[in-house]
Amino acid sequence: MKFTPFFVAALLLSSPLLPAADTYKVDPSHSSVNFFVAHMEVSNAWGRFNDLAGTLSIDEENPAASTIEFTVKTASIDTNNAKRDDHLRSPDYFNAKQFPEISFKSKTVSKAEGKENTYLIAGDLNLHGVTRSVVAEFVFMGKGTNAISQKAIIGGEATLKIDRTDFGMDKHAPSIVGADVTLIISIEAEKS
Repeated sequence: MKFTPFFVAALLLSSPLLPAADTYKVDPSHSSVNFFVAHMEVSNAWGRFNDLAGTLSIDEENPAASTIEFTVKTASIDTNNAKRDDHLRSPDYFNAKQFPEISFKSKTVSKAEGKENTYLIAGDLNLHGVTRSVVAEFVFMGKGTNAISQKAIIGGEATLKIDRTDFGMDKHAPSIVGADVTLIISIEAEKS
């Protein structure tokens, strides 16, 4: 999803140590896109996407000029059940052959009122061939230096709730598989 490092960008907006327009690349080995959705209205089924990429370009002096883009390969869905994963890749759900990517592109980044280290990132989420405006809440967790590469790193976690039926994914909704899906995006990104 060009939708997940968009959260990390927000953390940079408050840092006086980072120069304007720094670009960070999402580290897929230290980042994840997880989700949960109600199953049979009695429990939550969890899953993740294993193939993700993204970039953040942060302009500290002019946050409105910051951009965040993120992509996820739809076929990389992983719910720890091969049969279910194959069904989720089918036209009943994600239709991974026709729609191989989920993407996010930010429009605005703003501080969340009354919440420390928390930002709201608004943008366009493209899922299942449908684009909708969404807002994610991002909690900045910190910044530092990668001990191996010696490059600057940043990180945080975002939460985003969507109604999958808004994206034309209405199979078995809501009684078998819920309509509301919560995405939890944990991001670590390294300065390019």
